[in-house]
Amino acid sequence: MNVLGIDIGGSGVKGAPVDTEAGTLAAERLRIPTPEPSTPDAVAGVVAEIVRHFSWDGPVGVTFPGVVVDGVVRTAANVDPAWIGADAAELFGGATVLNDADAAGLAEMRFGHGRGRRGTVLMLTFGTGIGSALFTDGVLVPNTELGHLRLHGKDAEHRASARAREEHDLSWEKWAERVEEYLRHVEMLFSPSLIVIGGGVSKKAEKFLPHVHLDTPVVPAALQNEAGIIGAAIA
Repeated sequence: MNVLGIDIGGSGVKGAPVDTEAGTLAAERLRIPTPEPSTPDAVAGVVAEIVRHFSWDGPVGVTFPGVVVDGVVRTAANVDPAWIGADAAELFGGATVLNDADAAGLAEMRFGHGRGRRGTVLMLTFGTGIGSALFTDGVLVPNTELGHLRLHGKDAEHRASARAREEHDLSWEKWAERVEEYLRHVEMLFSPSLIVIGGGVSKKAEKFLPHVHLDTPVVPAALQNEAGIIGAAIA
């Protein structure tokens, strides 16, 4: 079955039809920069543009970078605050809407390194912020938002996200020190059997993961930055 997956991020909105049986994109993805300001109407316009681009009239799944409960947005840390309280499912014409990291985690658990894993698996996406998806014996605990754990008196994502690396002009090795500090904190809290690193940096894992040392195995996402699109379609 093919489903259109759309992944809304703080810097870009990406979409493609997905073969949900194989866990692969059925066409080349389209990426459009997230509008500024990233208001609900502006982002909905980009989502509609992606739907039109693929001449799509079938089912659609959409991710959102914040807490989503029954299709309604509860938080919006990296997009316009006008999203808080918005009925995203209604705005997107009845599409299934879920947290972006949760979507990436669903894809990785079905088609990636989390497949068949028991115990606690933690997916963390490093991008504009830090997203998280927590699974126990394959079951998702939704909307964990672990990027907002406090480290040094501020949200962890303000120190260890990919955007923080760019804003502070950190080398990959220096950034890896911050990532390791954050990962040790979540390792202490959840004792996971596996940590999967997603987001755009997963394509550059060789630049920083060799400098990250934990007791828990840490691997880059097998689906890399397509995980959100695929997970949206699965949902």
